[in-house]
Amino acid sequence: MAATVARRGSPPQGACDPGFGPWHGGQAGDVKTTWKPPKGGHGELDAADRNRLPDEAFAFPKQRKEPLTDASHVRTALARFDQVQDVSDDDRDLAFANIRKAAEHFDVEVQERSWSDLGSRPHTRNPSS
Repeated sequence: MAATVARRGSPPQGACDPGFGPWHGGQAGDVKTTWKPPKGGHGELDAADRNRLPDEAFAFPKQRKEPLTDASHVRTALARFDQVQDVSDDDRDLAFANIRKAAEHFDVEVQERSWSDLGSRPHTRNPSS
């Protein structure tokens, strides 16, 4: 299932409330985000740029997977969420909270209410390592 994202217009009721919706680990408010807006503008990231990013710039900070440096990267993280391998459900809880925080910062609407709406197993043959 592909992620459903759109530019923000009128978000669904509760969509901007970080405490809404059931998640694996409980309510969304139970997950403390680690994501912080990046300093400076980012677009295309080469390996050197990515290596210089702090852990808190990633959806999955411990694994340094899915950088969230601009709206395009947020949409990519949503679309590829189910392709990320070797992460726990707790890691997915944190990543989804980080994605939502970055999405709000970059004005990207997230319609999914939990990461389980995005999936946890790859549905494509192109897993993210």
